[in-house]
Amino acid sequence: MSDRLKALYEEFGQSPWLDNLKRSYITSGELASVRDTGIRGLTSNPTIFQKAIQGSSDYSSQLAELIDQKLSPVDSYWQLVLRDINGALDVFAPLHQSSNGLDGFVSVEVDPGLAHDHANTLTSARDLHSKISRPNVMIKIPATRECIPTIATMISEARNVNVTLIFSLERYQQVMDAYIDGLETLAIDRPGIVGSVSSVASFFISRVDTEIDRLLAGKDNARANALLGTAAINQAKLAYAMFRKTFSGSRWNRLEKLGAKVQRPLWASTSTKNPKYTDTLYVDSLIGENTVNTLPDSTVEAFRDHGTLKSTIELDVDLAHQQWSDLARVGVDVSDVAERLEREGVASFQKSFDELIGVLSEKAAELS
Repeated sequence: MSDRLKALYEEFGQSPWLDNLKRSYITSGELASVRDTGIRGLTSNPTIFQKAIQGSSDYSSQLAELIDQKLSPVDSYWQLVLRDINGALDVFAPLHQSSNGLDGFVSVEVDPGLAHDHANTLTSARDLHSKISRPNVMIKIPATRECIPTIATMISEARNVNVTLIFSLERYQQVMDAYIDGLETLAIDRPGIVGSVSSVASFFISRVDTEIDRLLAGKDNARANALLGTAAINQAKLAYAMFRKTFSGSRWNRLEKLGAKVQRPLWASTSTKNPKYTDTLYVDSLIGENTVNTLPDSTVEAFRDHGTLKSTIELDVDLAHQQWSDLARVGVDVSDVAERLEREGVASFQKSFDELIGVLSEKAAELS
């Protein structure tokens, strides 16, 4: 295998993170080996944990102990998750230190059932952050309308945040503004620790193409067909241009002088769903400075084997603007798509969470 993953960061300023976690990665030493290939962080979500916990016996011993302690299924879930998260934090701690806090992060998500509840998401996020209490943990908070204030508050309290489930340019701007608002509040009382705060904004990629391609295919005309496979990458390029603009100028410069880090865009959902597209499409096309790409195992291996190393995120931006605008001209409402994908994303994580809690409840009943 090549050193493409290392080159992504060393030559192009993009940090590849792993989008997966399970107990065996930690206990076998595999996660440390993956880190040494050039992976610089890790993300998780309720669906990942559902697959991990239901898909192996690695959790049986701990689960039996938790049931003996009479913990509820929900509390048992968090104990299982936190052991994995802390194990991954240990693996990436040396990288976090050697990169001066740029990378080496591990992300864990709040209860997805709170996605439309600012107050309880904030309480949950604070509690999760305090329980873990590690400098390289990021708390994942959904970019729902209700949780935008949560992001600002968490940042103002010097807590690292991974903002997840971003599907629109409008919401992305709100996320960046919330980050800056939070840093400005922090700078009033504790300017000396502004530089210790880190955040990423997770912009979902392949799901956008899946949905918009479906709508375009239904149009069955040449103008619509010409736009197939363009939407996700084009939106990401426009998002990156917004990132560059937002993290420049006098307002940002005042924070930068205090050591503030930019909130890097993170390209999420980067496995290729359409077999007609190359399996490294959403890595090859989104390479640029100050970005993160979080990759499932299969995409990690594909990119290591045959990915293309080239700075691409700022190529053909004018064309991206044109094609993005053309979607409306052929009858695709991108705002409606974004709202639908957000609802589906929240619902998907909630379903995984609920199903896993149900399984844990059944196991508790069996062992009681």
